[in-house]
Amino acid sequence: MSSSFSFRTTPGREEYRERFQSQLEAWFSLSKPSATDIEFSFESSAVFSSNIEGNTVDLNSYMNQKQIKTKFKPHKEVEEINDLLEAYKFARTHPLNEANFLNAHKLLSRSFLIKSKRGKYRDDRMGVFSTKGLIYVAVEPENLVPEMERFWAELSEFTGKQPDITDFFYFSSLAHLRLAQLHPFFDGNGRIARLVEKWLLAVGIGESAWGIQSERFYKENRDMYYRNIDLGVNYYELDFSKITGFLEMLPNSLQFSHEK
Repeated sequence: MSSSFSFRTTPGREEYRERFQSQLEAWFSLSKPSATDIEFSFESSAVFSSNIEGNTVDLNSYMNQKQIKTKFKPHKEVEEINDLLEAYKFARTHPLNEANFLNAHKLLSRSFLIKSKRGKYRDDRMGVFSTKGLIYVAVEPENLVPEMERFWAELSEFTGKQPDITDFFYFSSLAHLRLAQLHPFFDGNGRIARLVEKWLLAVGIGESAWGIQSERFYKENRDMYYRNIDLGVNYYELDFSKITGFLEMLPNSLQFSHEK
């Protein structure tokens, strides 16, 4: 059984282009991040992406701890951020493909998954729970590998078409959302989905992608972020008429991009 979630169907794409194309092109013409900007952006991205998942270390505490250069072993929450930071740095220097995607997950999950589960697609059922109980059922393990094969084939097809900046923003958000719905790993799915969003965007617009503070925007709007991801009760019954709310979050995160 296959989901209707595909990069070949593009819900809301024309409306998205009409709404955001001028804004995105204007932003890109001004976006010239320095090496120092990129380095700090990686650190803040790792902190805020971890915060979304419940990590309590704030950016100020994390940066101060790095300045102190303590010889003591960092506690688990700091290790989580350090591992995710390594995954971002890895993504910057490696092409986006399935093998590197799995390697990035292996890096970011070192502190919270056993070795045999890192960088490996899950082989068990996976659901999302809230205080109300089960709210979402991801694709079954027997269908996960075919769905991921389709994901990578369609992604390669997209990048081969020489898309413009606006389409790269649109499809990067779509890839983020699709991975969140697939839930391909035992844990670390949100972190890897947010990383892939920037990784794919960097394929199209280069270093400027890494300077976008999307993780901060998602963290500061965490409730809205999760509401926008919620398109249905399972992977086969997603309501794509609700996709606009999620797609607009990445362009809206650009409000932070020129802050110092």
